[in-house]
Amino acid sequence: MFSLDDQNSILWRFDETKEITSLASGLIFSITEKPHRLSLLAATALQAHLIQKNWEHNFGLPANADGVVIGKMFGVLVVRTSHGNFGYLAAFSGKLAGKNHHEGFVPPVYDALAPGSFLNAGMKKLAEINLEISALELEGSNQNQTKVSMLKNMRKSQSRTLQNQLFEQYHFLNKAGQSKSLIEVFKNVFATKPPAGAGECAAPKLLQYAFMNDMEPLALAEFWWGLSPKSAQWKHGHFYPPCHEKCAPILAHMLS
Repeated sequence: MFSLDDQNSILWRFDETKEITSLASGLIFSITEKPHRLSLLAATALQAHLIQKNWEHNFGLPANADGVVIGKMFGVLVVRTSHGNFGYLAAFSGKLAGKNHHEGFVPPVYDALAPGSFLNAGMKKLAEINLEISALELEGSNQNQTKVSMLKNMRKSQSRTLQNQLFEQYHFLNKAGQSKSLIEVFKNVFATKPPAGAGECAAPKLLQYAFMNDMEPLALAEFWWGLSPKSAQWKHGHFYPPCHEKCAPILAHMLS
């Protein structure tokens, strides 16, 4: 039923049928309704793709796979292109197999893993501070306590600066093509700073790509894939609405 578009290695095209056209007719995008049948069809196709592909990522399926188990939230967005064709976009939260880019998935809103990224340099500096702290604490000398305390304060300050600098790189479009930074979005809604990982969820990635490429969003569905060692909330194959903590303010802007 689906295949990657010949002109776009990210858009999965529906086979054009009367049933698909009928299901899409009059469909109004919503993030509060249960997943529409079209988005469920897209999610089923994506899940089949996840099963078939040999990922260098341990979802915990099967249980004896090597590496740390990291379940992942995936999303699909059914869209109508500017040419009137139907298809879906796919996204994953955060990174997948240590990468931001995979064929058939939308790119991140901001690629912090790009070569020469300030984030890579900043993380390297923090790692150096951590090593110095560990070495001083291992010595166990009372004379080192002042320096350790100073280094910990430096680490905290640099980590906060790095996080704020990262937030400033994220800019989200709404339906009218208006852009707002992540900092602006949270300041206007929650009057607070964004939580870590904001902007990396599937739904904002999907809408951003759709708006940037003149595609009309029709239906969204997000599901958890794999095991979740940190939270009993996420169940393999179950569908969930976009999260409130990270996504609600961003989506309020993007859908305004």
